[in-house]
Amino acid sequence: QVQLVESGPGLVKPSQGFSLNCTVSGGSVRTDAYYWTWLRLSPGKDLEDLKWMGATLASGDTYYSPTFKDRISISKDTSKNQFTLQLTLSSVTPEDTAVYYCAAGLLKRGYGSQRREAYDYWGQGTQVTVSS
Repeated sequence: QVQLVESGPGLVKPSQGFSLNCTVSGGSVRTDAYYWTWLRLSPGKDLEDLKWMGATLASGDTYYSPTFKDRISISKDTSKNQFTLQLTLSSVTPEDTAVYYCAAGLLKRGYGSQRREAYDYWGQGTQVTVSS
């Protein structure tokens, strides 16, 4: 069974940046069949308020939400014979405090969805708190 597991620093100071990893394991998944995506959920919000951050394809094509302008970078790493999705967010503020999720949705659905059901694989999320 395919699993997505996010990991990251947990606590980050304002104005700094952070990176998150999402490791894909188990089962057999065609990485080129999906948009590999990062979303986040701010405190006090429910799943209907998910915010799409960006997505990348196995080809390397990457798409970002304009909300994050030039603060965001999404990449993938396949060097260790496994697929790891990465998110880097810079110049963070307390408003970036959220649970960050990685997810995979089939190419045929397009990218940018903020609906949980649009994704075939979904991680458990990792909390990032921005605080001094």
